[in-house]
Amino acid sequence: MYSVKEAFYTLQGEGARSGRAAVFCRFTGCNLWSGREKDRSRALCQFCDTDFIGTDGQNGGKFKTAEDLAGHLDALWPERGDGIRPYVVFTGGEPLLQLDTALIEAMHARAFEIAVETNGTILPPEGIDWVCVSPKGSNALAVSGGNEIKLVYPQVHALPDTFEHLDFDHFYLQGMDLEPSGGKGNTLQDALAYCLQHPRWQLSIQMHKIAGID
Repeated sequence: MYSVKEAFYTLQGEGARSGRAAVFCRFTGCNLWSGREKDRSRALCQFCDTDFIGTDGQNGGKFKTAEDLAGHLDALWPERGDGIRPYVVFTGGEPLLQLDTALIEAMHARAFEIAVETNGTILPPEGIDWVCVSPKGSNALAVSGGNEIKLVYPQVHALPDTFEHLDFDHFYLQGMDLEPSGGKGNTLQDALAYCLQHPRWQLSIQMHKIAGID
């Protein structure tokens, strides 16, 4: 059984594949926070701005089998025939609590390229085409390499230089959304300044928020 908060067709808004058309599948649940505000101050990740509770979002629901969910996601992609490989991004919450080999195989059978956006604390199954890791605080990483690391900045217990030895193709900094925690400052400018001083890191801007898309 797979529990999905929401699923929708949009453009990737962050990181190395910003601007690319994608079907997003947001799973419910996370291993670092319950998603409930009453638990935020005690959570292993305290700055999340995403609703991943329940299955009541757009195209959300419970899916008994991998085939059921794969068919549901496939139907969200536009008509084929333009030579573009369809692309699905599994996110959360923490998608690796649910994304498994059966679902990967079912999406590949439908010719999808598969990406995952994970906090990196759970080893991914084989077969994922694009792995994006976003470290959260002092939580130990189980994933030491992949396609991109996207670090929300600044985090007192997750400094950029502690990740530079890892085996990623792309290193991104993204300014923290301070609204959930009520913090103050300009984290985008802070991230920009750090990237200018440390050229290994590139700036990730949340394009979807600027463009007003999901």
